[in-house]
Amino acid sequence: MGITREPEFNAANVFGKGNPNAALAQYFTGESFLNPLTDPQNGELPLFNVTFEPGCRNNWHVHHAKSGGGQVLICTAGEGWYQEEGKAARELVPGTVVVIPAGVKHWHGAKADSWFSHIAIEVPGEGCSNEWLEPVDDAAFAMLG
Repeated sequence: MGITREPEFNAANVFGKGNPNAALAQYFTGESFLNPLTDPQNGELPLFNVTFEPGCRNNWHVHHAKSGGGQVLICTAGEGWYQEEGKAARELVPGTVVVIPAGVKHWHGAKADSWFSHIAIEVPGEGCSNEWLEPVDDAAFAMLG
């Protein structure tokens, strides 16, 4: 269910909103927040709760890897969208799991009228890197409903 009011969303967002995602803000339309759930500096698997304000989404991007790699999203609160290049956008609701193989161009974010959170898991691999690309077209995003 979409959640438009921030206090209601904060109550539903069990992993917490975290702090403004300033380090990656240039790759987002709208404001996002990041709450690290593990400590990758200590060798732990990178898990982050990413929260998007209504209408916020990240740019198209690709997770590259020589082997392994990619990303897994576990949707936890609110409603959002996920889209791979050349495919229709897919609705994201709590409980949705998205497995994104390395090399797949995609974007994800909140619906226009709902806050949204997902846990992002960086899949271990060799030679992993992210390539940030163009923003999602505003007109195409508006047509998603």
